[in-house]
Amino acid sequence: MGINQNNPSISAPIDIPIEGMTCSACALRIEKALNRLDGIHASVNFANESAQILNNTQNLAISKLITAIEKTGYVVPMSTIEIPIQGMTCTACAARLEKVLNRLPNIEAQVNFANETARISAPQGSLQLDLITSAIEKAGFSSAPIDTQANDSKETRPWALLIAAVFTLPFLLEMGGMLLGRHALIPLPLQFIFTTIVQFIPGLRFYRGAYFALKGGAANMDVLVALGTTMAWAYSVWAWQQGRHDVYFESSAAIISLVMLGKWLESRAKQKTAGAISELLALQPQTARVYRDNQWLELAINRIVLGDRLMVRDGESVAVDGKILSGTATIDEAMLTGESIPVSKTINDPVFAGTRNTQGSITIQATSIGSQTQLAAIIRMVRQAQGSKAPIQQLADRVAAIFVPCVLAISVLTFAITWFWLDSPSTALIHAIAVFVIACPCALGLATPTAIMVGVGLGAKHGLLFRNASALELASKIDTLIVDKTGTLTFGKPEVTEIRVTSSTEDELIQIAASIEAHSQHPLAHALLAAATQRELALIEVNDIQSEAGLGIRAKISNISYQIGRPDWVCAPQADEQAQVERMSQAGQTVIAVASNQQLIGFIGLKDTPRPAAKAAVQSLQAAGITVIMMTGDNQATASAIADSLGIKQFFAQTSPKDKAEKITQLQAAGHKVAMAGDGINDAPALAVADVSFAMQSGASVAIETADITLMHNDIHHVAAAISLSKATLRKIRQNLFFAFIYNVIGIPFAALGLLSPIIAGAAMALSSISVVSNALLLKRWKA
Repeated sequence: MGINQNNPSISAPIDIPIEGMTCSACALRIEKALNRLDGIHASVNFANESAQILNNTQNLAISKLITAIEKTGYVVPMSTIEIPIQGMTCTACAARLEKVLNRLPNIEAQVNFANETARISAPQGSLQLDLITSAIEKAGFSSAPIDTQANDSKETRPWALLIAAVFTLPFLLEMGGMLLGRHALIPLPLQFIFTTIVQFIPGLRFYRGAYFALKGGAANMDVLVALGTTMAWAYSVWAWQQGRHDVYFESSAAIISLVMLGKWLESRAKQKTAGAISELLALQPQTARVYRDNQWLELAINRIVLGDRLMVRDGESVAVDGKILSGTATIDEAMLTGESIPVSKTINDPVFAGTRNTQGSITIQATSIGSQTQLAAIIRMVRQAQGSKAPIQQLADRVAAIFVPCVLAISVLTFAITWFWLDSPSTALIHAIAVFVIACPCALGLATPTAIMVGVGLGAKHGLLFRNASALELASKIDTLIVDKTGTLTFGKPEVTEIRVTSSTEDELIQIAASIEAHSQHPLAHALLAAATQRELALIEVNDIQSEAGLGIRAKISNISYQIGRPDWVCAPQADEQAQVERMSQAGQTVIAVASNQQLIGFIGLKDTPRPAAKAAVQSLQAAGITVIMMTGDNQATASAIADSLGIKQFFAQTSPKDKAEKITQLQAAGHKVAMAGDGINDAPALAVADVSFAMQSGASVAIETADITLMHNDIHHVAAAISLSKATLRKIRQNLFFAFIYNVIGIPFAALGLLSPIIAGAAMALSSISVVSNALLLKRWKA
């Protein structure tokens, strides 16, 4: 992961941790790569796996250092934290804080106005929380522990709103009198007292926000509200002192009250968009029955350690990840997979934190606790995805950056033209104030992130884990889906169905094959090991193992060289042997050959079963206009049999991992948006190069780490569900952006022409943000 290119130059020595070095030559290579950068003097220490860097320039971003290290083939481990931010009032606040944080050395910051958090990434060991919190406070905001963010922000505290409401309500009488042509129903001294209280007690937050915004060289909603209401209040005080009755005390008080009410309602609505995190956190129980000191004790989950024995009774939720030691149970795993049908579990089966025991009683052994559980990993992924930015948000960010200065210019122009045209400074002032008040970038800043938060949360609820907002957006644009066969279209649990030997016994062939394949994670390896176990064959010691992805494995047993893998790779079969391979393949079997010192000793046929929902999923994707292409390392005949049974019209057989990646690149060059769905190590290159990648949760960890979207169901049918959710989310984003833009396009001219009073403008401004958030919440009606 790189660091933001906008970070300022490094003025002090820094240490960057490096992973992957195996000898001093590695350190030397990295050192040379870093020292090629202008103004850099680097010293790489192999012993402590770090680089100490001195920078003599004033314009080198740390991202260039990270990129230089990564280009040499090594990894800079990163630390990421999420800090709740209090005090942001609009998207301009988020943009300003993001800019301030990105000026700090060594870090990349992303501030999300919708969920009021800052996501900070930096090389491990270089995160300085005191420096970060100090920068946040200097920018005029405050941070809080992540678990206390939801209900303690200034926007959700009602005391200021209550004060504003109490002293604004009397002005309803005054406004009613104005409609009837009567003024000063409330004595002007009393109006002055009420308005001054509202202006400088509840309204103090707008002055504070405006001060820090202008100090940071930007303008935000606080600037607009503070400037507009101050002008109305100041003019009214002047007019009152001059003995005039055209005062606007009620406008000042009403605007502040309406804006605060809007922000409070908006805050309440935003909390609902982030409800997925709260729902996931609520799944894990706070205590569990643990066996300690020869007795069962009720302990808090933070006191559970690895290896502890826990009891999970009927109706209870599982506190940790573990495996069953005794008993049987029916477990509801809907929170992991989205599937409503409970799963039967027995001894040695895995169970996961947050799942619920609907029937039975079991004793489990803790295998993962705390932040290492699947539930914790899902929460982290959802939180990170909700805080990330989608590409479509770039337009809104660019507009928001220049929005407030443009509004200030329009307001000044409105004041000047109206005064000149109507020869009435008071009317010109009211028109200018209306422009100030109605123009707010809040709706624009909320349009994308609120929909992303709801969409990502919905995905987690249905077992669709999006790595980031970009994946959620891009999934809606794909027109071609590449699918692996084994483990994706099929169960990935093949069984040995046929054995043909040429110069050994069946047991010898299985024993050799299983001993070699024991060092592989491929599903075929599991089938061979199962066959060896069934025949009660002990595994033999294997040496000099060399694996070629998509082809097979070379190894030595007792100094004899063996090869196992694709028949055409192991050795060229004779005519009768080739006929045998073709016969087995046409029967839908995957055929692997085993050779000793380049001499064929036998074939093993394995057969996998297509997933029941695979055919319907393919049809659903094709009906949605997506071309489904199967790619497999299997032979032509077996691939053809599977493709025909599932209704896949285009497939490629005997493809290596490199072939899959190259085919995706070719499709992309032809203008296609290509997605890849797979579950194995050999799928990782293709998953990495695809526009959007899907990985089955049961697949290899490298595939899951590479993929943009993880399917907790292990079912290709949910690729279609992920695409459907992506399209629904993008539709909401576009609607929100339209509402935000059209609101300002219509509202500002109306206010400038005097067709909106400041009070109505304040109400409209509050309504705009609420409508955008509410529209995003309508996405919750989406069904998988």
